[in-house]
Amino acid sequence: MYLIDANILLEILLEQEKSKECEDLLIKINQSEHLFYVSSFSLHSIEVIMIRNNKINELLDFLSDIAISKIIRIDTNTNEEFNILKTMKELKLDFDDALQYYLCEKYNLKIISYDKHFDKTDIERLEPQDLEL
Repeated sequence: MYLIDANILLEILLEQEKSKECEDLLIKINQSEHLFYVSSFSLHSIEVIMIRNNKINELLDFLSDIAISKIIRIDTNTNEEFNILKTMKELKLDFDDALQYYLCEKYNLKIISYDKHFDKTDIERLEPQDLEL
């Protein structure tokens, strides 16, 4: 089971350097029997970034694709966010990384991310090209 970090999806949406690898990952996900998740926080972050970049139509297409994909959206509640703040302090992570870390710990997930901050934690970080399904 895997959690997809926002930076993976933003690579595609913003047509960045590693977008091809990330697009290939999405194809693998739709053909896989494994479970894949994305946090509501990541989706909201993506929405803010896309709106700031005046990419509303692309955002609408993206949200439509997510809605019909095999990617499952997971959320946190206020009590969990207290724990996320504790995790943030303990591991010296920023809030979004601490939230992703918390979800990985709670649901026993590996994270798919380009963010090397996760390498100093005990969760396994994979990049799209590392994933063998």
